[in-house]
Amino acid sequence: MKGFRMYGLSSRLGSALVVVVVGVLLGGCGSKVINRAPVEDRGTGIGRPAPVAMDPTTPAVKQLPGFENAGKPGYYTVKPGDTLIRIGLDHGQSSKDIARWSALDNPNRIEIGQVLRVMPPTVSASNGVVTKPVTLASATPIATAPASAASADKHASSAPPPSSTPAPAATATAEDEIGWIWPTNGAVLAGFDEVKNKGLDIGGAAGDPVLAAADGRVVYVGAGLRGYGNLIILKHNNTYLTAYAHNQTLLIKEDQSVRKGQKIAEMGSSDADRVKLHFEVRRHGKPVDPAKYLPAR
Repeated sequence: MKGFRMYGLSSRLGSALVVVVVGVLLGGCGSKVINRAPVEDRGTGIGRPAPVAMDPTTPAVKQLPGFENAGKPGYYTVKPGDTLIRIGLDHGQSSKDIARWSALDNPNRIEIGQVLRVMPPTVSASNGVVTKPVTLASATPIATAPASAASADKHASSAPPPSSTPAPAATATAEDEIGWIWPTNGAVLAGFDEVKNKGLDIGGAAGDPVLAAADGRVVYVGAGLRGYGNLIILKHNNTYLTAYAHNQTLLIKEDQSVRKGQKIAEMGSSDADRVKLHFEVRRHGKPVDPAKYLPAR
């Protein structure tokens, strides 16, 4: 009887123990379900980061200097392979002037996509025309309807007879009238070709004098333009530039004024296959045939 009671007691204790173990296990499983999402500690910032609100006024990408002027007349967007010297030559401007107009901190560094000003501030960026005051000689009178027949007769009697004198020439035509001379005396080795040769190749011997083809100002001296060697660029007015390439010796400095016929360099073969002078005339930055401007020999 006593043994039987002990057996019953141990049986009840065993059942109770099983219930406790099962309860613990179930509690553990329940806690895993509840805490499945990661815990966010708002004090330390550990856990899943909160989404960052985007400011609609903040640009998504870096905007290069001058981007607001892209596509406007008088501005140029930098392309792969460009240099400031090349841009200046192609637009008939000094590279230093372009750097100043574009407010470049470092003229030796320009980025693809950057927009540069290639027209001086005195020129209207909307139509590319130089803004000049209208004079009485160039102003065209505007005819108005007479108030009455009597006033019409009065105007007719006092009107001067039509003049046969031609209108004054435009400023651009005056700038075309430059007294060009040949920059050297050698024979022409290669003529102008818009695709292959943007000027004249003139032969000679190393050390032969290279002369300024017209009065002007030196806007570039150096060897920073590939394919031209030791190069000089002269600006003659707002229309014309001339370029003198492959020199052996450069005899002038930037910003210096030169006179027509002045010796500015000595002929050489820098960045060329032989001794020669490559001579270009550029009108508004576009290469034109120098033979059409130089006097006949």
